[in-house]
Amino acid sequence: MGRPKRDVRAAAEESTTPPDVLTPSQHVARVIKAEGNSLYSCLLPNQQTVLVELAPRFRNTIWIKRGGYVLVDLTPPEEKKGKVEGEIANVVREEKEWRKQSYWPKEFAKATYDDEEDEDESNVGKMPPSDSEDED
Repeated sequence: MGRPKRDVRAAAEESTTPPDVLTPSQHVARVIKAEGNSLYSCLLPNQQTVLVELAPRFRNTIWIKRGGYVLVDLTPPEEKKGKVEGEIANVVREEKEWRKQSYWPKEFAKATYDDEEDEDESNVGKMPPSDSEDED
């Protein structure tokens, strides 16, 4: 039998609203790779890679895609057991709302593209060159 819908809705609702402030042990991180068994490799803003565990309330409820963002709560080094360095405290679902917060890292700024540079190289919407023109 599955989880009650109220648990699923509560977990989903909890992840849509960003917290007002972060504790010193919390960081926004980008998911690099799903390692299996609710373990994820994440990249912190200082370019450090950490292995974190998904909180039990999110398991089989919310799926995290590679390249998505999560709120990681790192455990102090003296309390660390094994390779797992922390826990995913929250999953960023409404990225636009999270980016407005003062604690959003500048390293995770949205990528902008210059249209001027790409105009000459883009072949989108163009027909491939035909060989029949060369035969005339």
